[in-house]
Amino acid sequence: MEPNSSSTTRMADIRPFHVMELMTKARELESNGHSIIHLEIGEPDFPTAQPIITAAQQFLSQGHVHYTASLGLPELRNAIAHFYQTRYQLDVDPKRIVVTAGASGALLLALGVLVNAGDEWLIPDPGYPCNRNFARVFDGKPVAVPVSAESNFQPTPEDLVRHWTAKTRGLMVASPANPTGTILTQSQVADLWRAITARNGHLIVDEIYHGLTYGLELQSALAVDSGIFVINSFSKYFGMTGWRLGWMVVPENYVRDVEKLAQNLFICPSTIAQHAALAAFKMETLEILEARRSVFSERRTHMLDGLRSLGFEIPAEPNGAFYIYADCKRFCDDSHVFADELLTKAGVAITCGKDFGANLASSHVRFAYTSDISQLDEALGRIRRYLA
Repeated sequence: MEPNSSSTTRMADIRPFHVMELMTKARELESNGHSIIHLEIGEPDFPTAQPIITAAQQFLSQGHVHYTASLGLPELRNAIAHFYQTRYQLDVDPKRIVVTAGASGALLLALGVLVNAGDEWLIPDPGYPCNRNFARVFDGKPVAVPVSAESNFQPTPEDLVRHWTAKTRGLMVASPANPTGTILTQSQVADLWRAITARNGHLIVDEIYHGLTYGLELQSALAVDSGIFVINSFSKYFGMTGWRLGWMVVPENYVRDVEKLAQNLFICPSTIAQHAALAAFKMETLEILEARRSVFSERRTHMLDGLRSLGFEIPAEPNGAFYIYADCKRFCDDSHVFADELLTKAGVAITCGKDFGANLASSHVRFAYTSDISQLDEALGRIRRYLA
């Protein structure tokens, strides 16, 4: 008798993360001798800052690598709370801070305590692709909210009114956003929060690209209300992607439920990564990270100018992250085909719009300026020759 090989019904609704599959194809081409410039993946190209590595080495040399509390090291939760005080002038109780296995772990914990089967969650389209799949894992129903350049690719209270139903449980947003790099101001977050609380809903704000903004500083959504779930990460600004460490600030009355879920799903975040992250808030580390932010700012300007010179339209100029969401309909009818041909014929890896939803997907692509300017110039030259 053959074993049952059928998956759960929810798996039919969970799409692959196309950018990861495209990266795999790009690596295969590289292994066969092709030169590929990687502008597809949302990962800083800088090495982990040395103070963080040193902290990890010192901790590891002692040999005592054991479980921590499920909510994270008390020292790290205190350090994160101090960071909110110094960066945002916000007093956050360390007891509300949950250290997680990356921002993905934080999103799973938040949705795990908020989603009942059949609940609808509003998610901007285009937006981070995993969010809709995280909602579906808990038998929720992700509802796409089409957003456009007219609203800076961010949802508005009017969008909530149009899409909110008796089954709607909440809204997930990101500021700065992936793939567009656009932001929500504090007043815009407050407007969304008022519309949501009037409907007895919840708001999750992804702030993992905080610190990577250009020409402005963002206030945390926590300044609006302590009832908002706020996600952050050590991956982007702090440059610790492979360490898989993030955090979440949880409304006080949800801390115990989040703790129970974390105990069962993860036991605890990586102990080595947590001890390393204690050094992320040192002044010498922050000076390194701010210098890298300046480099990203230069790359952003360089790519914006370069892409526009090639004929790409940038409908909403990004204020943060390290992405440019570009309109490519001048060159193609299908951004997926366009991205595939750029990879195979020009050796430039970018991400097609369908990874981020259905809205505007065929006419947009995402460029990640996570390579140095010499590589960006080479990529622009290859694209120019391909288009010619």
